[in-house]
Amino acid sequence: MTDFSTCTAPGINRLNPYVPGKPIDELERELGLSETIKLASNENPLGPSPLGVEAAARTIAGVNQYPDDSGYRLKARLGEKYGLQPQQLLLGAGSSDVIDMVARTFLSPGSNAVFSRYSFAMYPIYTTAAGAECRVAAAYPPDHESMPYGHDLRAMAKLVDEDTRVVFIANPNNPTGTWLRVGELQRFMQDLPEHVVVVLDEAYTEYVAEEDFPDGVDWLATFPNLVVTRTFSKIYGLAGLRIGYGMASAALIDLIGRVRHPFNVNAPALAAAEAALDDEEFLQQSREVNAAGLVQLGSAFTAMNLAWIPSIGNFLTVHLGRSGAQVYQRLLEKGIIVRPVANYDLPEHIRVTVGTQVENQRFIKALQEVLAA
Repeated sequence: MTDFSTCTAPGINRLNPYVPGKPIDELERELGLSETIKLASNENPLGPSPLGVEAAARTIAGVNQYPDDSGYRLKARLGEKYGLQPQQLLLGAGSSDVIDMVARTFLSPGSNAVFSRYSFAMYPIYTTAAGAECRVAAAYPPDHESMPYGHDLRAMAKLVDEDTRVVFIANPNNPTGTWLRVGELQRFMQDLPEHVVVVLDEAYTEYVAEEDFPDGVDWLATFPNLVVTRTFSKIYGLAGLRIGYGMASAALIDLIGRVRHPFNVNAPALAAAEAALDDEEFLQQSREVNAAGLVQLGSAFTAMNLAWIPSIGNFLTVHLGRSGAQVYQRLLEKGIIVRPVANYDLPEHIRVTVGTQVENQRFIKALQEVLAA
C-alpha cells in the first residue's frame, strides 16, 4: 500500500484535525436517548434569525443556479452598516474560512504565526497546514487578578520577529471568554512591524456589552495591516449555513481574495445573512437571554465551589478539579452535550454554551449529580 505521508505538503503530517462538538443525532443513536440538549458549540439557543430563515427559504427554488460569486447584495449591506467599500469586504463559509484564506496567503515554510495559549484551535491548524511555525505565547496565569487565562500581549509581542507574517487575536477569546481592552490592544497594534498582518477574530462581538471593548472596524483606516473577521454563526444563529466575512484595506482584501474558492458562499446563506442583519428584535432578545444565562451558570458554579473563567461571549469555561473528559462522558449519558477542552491544554475544564433558562437548569442539575457521584 502506498505511503502517501511521504509526499504530502509541509506540515500536514504534524496536523491534529479539528474535532467539532458532538451532534445531537449521533449521541441519540449511540445511547438511545431523546430530548438531548447541546451546549457544546456556542450556537444560539433561540435558533436562527426568523428574518434570515424566511429569506433563505425564498432562494430554494433557484438553487439549480450558482450563487452570486461577488456577494454583491450582502457586501453592499455590510458596507452600509460599517461605512466600508465593497472592495474592503471578503465573504467566507464562516469566519474560519476567511482566517484560512489569510493563512494561505501569507504563511509558508520559513515564516511563523503568533497566537496565545488557550486560543481558537484553528489557528495552529491553519498555520501548520501552510508549513509555517506556530509561536504560542504564554497566557495570563489562572490567578491573574484581572484576566485569568487571557491574552498576554506583551508575551505575544516578544515572539514577533522578521519572519512573523501573521498574528491571530480572538477578542473575545474562545474557549476562555476573556477579552482585551481598547488601550492595550491599540498599543500592541501600534508597536507591531508593518509587515505583520493581524487577524482580529471578533466572532462573539455582538454579545459584548463592555464599554472598554475595541471595535476593530474603527481601526481599519488606521492600521492597513489589520483584518477583522466576524460571523453569522453565533448570535445570528446561521451556523448551519456557514457564512462569515472579513474586513480590511482594499489592498489586503485583493491579496487574500486571490485564494478564495469560487462560489464559497451558497445562495441561501447570502440571502439569510443579508436579512438577519436587520433582525434587531432577535438580536436584542439573544443578548438578553445570554446575559441572564451567564449569571445563571456563573452563580451555579460558584454555589458548587467551582472556579470559572469570566466571559463576555455566549459560553463559560469552568474548572472541575478532575478530568473534564470524564465529566463530559457522564453528562452525555444524561443527554447533555458540552465541550471538553483538553485539546486547548485545559484537561480539567469543560466549556458550556449558554442555553435557555430551562436548558441551563437541566445542565446544572446534571452536573451536580455527576460531581456528587
